[in-house]
Amino acid sequence: MKKPAFIVGPQTVQMLQLGHPWVIADRYTKQWPKGRAGDLIRLADEADRTLAMALLDPDDRIVARVLDFTPMDLDQAWVDEKVQQALDLRQRHLDLTDTNAYRLINAEGDFLPGLTVDRYGDYLMIQLFSRIWRPHLPLLVSALQKALQPVGIYEKFRPQQTRKLADKPKQLSKLLCGRPVSGRLKVLENGLTLLVDLEEGLNTGLFGDQRDNRRDLMGRAAGVKVLNLFAYTGAFSVAAAVAGAARVTSVDASAQYLDWARENFEANRLNPKRHDFLVGDCRNVLQDLQRQGRTFDIIIMDPPSFSTVGKSRFTTSGGTSDLVTEALPLLQSGGVLITSSNHQKVDLADYLKELRRGALAAGATLRVIGNYGQAGDFPYPVTFPEGRYLKYLISVKG
Repeated sequence: MKKPAFIVGPQTVQMLQLGHPWVIADRYTKQWPKGRAGDLIRLADEADRTLAMALLDPDDRIVARVLDFTPMDLDQAWVDEKVQQALDLRQRHLDLTDTNAYRLINAEGDFLPGLTVDRYGDYLMIQLFSRIWRPHLPLLVSALQKALQPVGIYEKFRPQQTRKLADKPKQLSKLLCGRPVSGRLKVLENGLTLLVDLEEGLNTGLFGDQRDNRRDLMGRAAGVKVLNLFAYTGAFSVAAAVAGAARVTSVDASAQYLDWARENFEANRLNPKRHDFLVGDCRNVLQDLQRQGRTFDIIIMDPPSFSTVGKSRFTTSGGTSDLVTEALPLLQSGGVLITSSNHQKVDLADYLKELRRGALAAGATLRVIGNYGQAGDFPYPVTFPEGRYLKYLISVKG
């Protein structure tokens, strides 16, 4: 027997027929029957032709997220199959040599929209970006336990307005099952030892989507001077230092994160005293370094999409060009500028315009020799361009 229809308008019909997995709230969705977050609903056109099965989120802008474009039941067998498909993709198609920290389930890219699952050694972290999965968490936890037998599984709710959470030091994660982690956990990425925190803070201290890009950096860093802006916990800095960089200078506004970066250096038997860790707003530090006459062979800038440090505010749109302008005088001729953004709403063409504005203002020439995105454990359907969010450009000065 058919489920009652949740009727969508012509524009949404077209998007669903093109395979897009979201329904955005509009005048049609306002007429939908009452429901609760996590209800499995049938999406249909005005002629009651079934278009997809989705999970309802009545209070969100994305009012429904598609699970399948054919009839299905959200039961244990269905979730088990999706988890196994995600595992198979990574085991068959990705090089995870010397790596035990990676994304196991990437939301729409693994047909489980609204959630991610990251593996950190023997632990798993489920992140919920929508309330639709709350009623179905037991199914997911059971599937993960059967497939991987983790020591523990954590869960973290990530609402859209995460900036409000970023300043709160309280514990944002909770242990769903298994044993808790005692302190920071050591994990492996490309043979590097990195420390993650599964219990406190908005993020764990490691952004796995840059794993392949850090591996690329290791092939460029031997014997050269590297400047890492927005260094966070220093994963790029560690990669460069382990690869034999002559000196790595890590800059971040947070002294706490740079202390964490020093711990990551020590975890890899690197002496932090042989490298520089500078606390401060990146633009102010760039000006100080220029006054000191410092130069570098590689400059990396991977800022957050939005940040506020004191009275200084950074946004990808507009802020990137200023950073490029101030960084280029510090880059040797023939040196490499690595620029990265995870801002989903800034596409590659607009991002290149930011680099162009920055280079022109600095009176310099930049030539792009590499254009990369997120690692393969962050897959996205070709019908979902929003899933290709990471921009990582390697440019040569002059």
